[in-house]
Amino acid sequence: MKTNIYASILSAKSKGQKQFAVLIDPDKMPNAEFLEKAVAAGVDYFFIGGSLLTNGNLNYCIDFVKKRTTIPVILFPGNILQIDSSADALLLLSLISGRNADMLIGKHVIAAPLLKTSGLEVLPTGYMLIESGNQTTVSYMSNTLPIPADKDDIAMCTAMAGEMLGLKMIYMDAGSGAKNAISETMIKKVRSSISVPLIIGGGINTAEGVQKACDSGADLVVIGTALEKDINLVDKLAKVFQN
Repeated sequence: MKTNIYASILSAKSKGQKQFAVLIDPDKMPNAEFLEKAVAAGVDYFFIGGSLLTNGNLNYCIDFVKKRTTIPVILFPGNILQIDSSADALLLLSLISGRNADMLIGKHVIAAPLLKTSGLEVLPTGYMLIESGNQTTVSYMSNTLPIPADKDDIAMCTAMAGEMLGLKMIYMDAGSGAKNAISETMIKKVRSSISVPLIIGGGINTAEGVQKACDSGADLVVIGTALEKDINLVDKLAKVFQN
């Protein structure tokens, strides 16, 4: 029986507990040591997916992770090809920061019948790209402009609109390999304007960066690139969530 992921996120939020997700790119397969360190550190979720997958490793990656850990696996899909029923849940991302209709609803219509029969827990999520100092893969692939890093009001109003539309979470992302993380002021402004869980990712590569995101209002912090470079960093980052 699969875990109710959304209920777990809401429960943690209600208790003021910050959660930690590790983003895995199936094209950069984790090894057993990577997973062992993540488990030992107390990681809450694995997000699996990417803007562009080239090796067809998605199912193998999910299977590899689930055979070695009990940490819930949440799909973070870059397109409708990244749907796999062996995961526990899927972030149904509506790119509300952009004006590309396919990323707002078009691809979702195509994916809906697949998701309906997949058995996956579907998590409707307002996805907001934030400018990070360089062009990221996701901004290029989605053919959208990110919200400027200094436009806190635009981010706030976008998040508010997403919640009013019924989206169950807001995910603010500077993008994989971002040069700069999302500012504390923007996170605070968005946090103060919405009641749904707030996910923050992109450009965070230090315990200090994690602490700032959490203190500013993030309910769940996602780390990917930094751990691809050095999995030993996971212990330092995880201590922030244990305080």
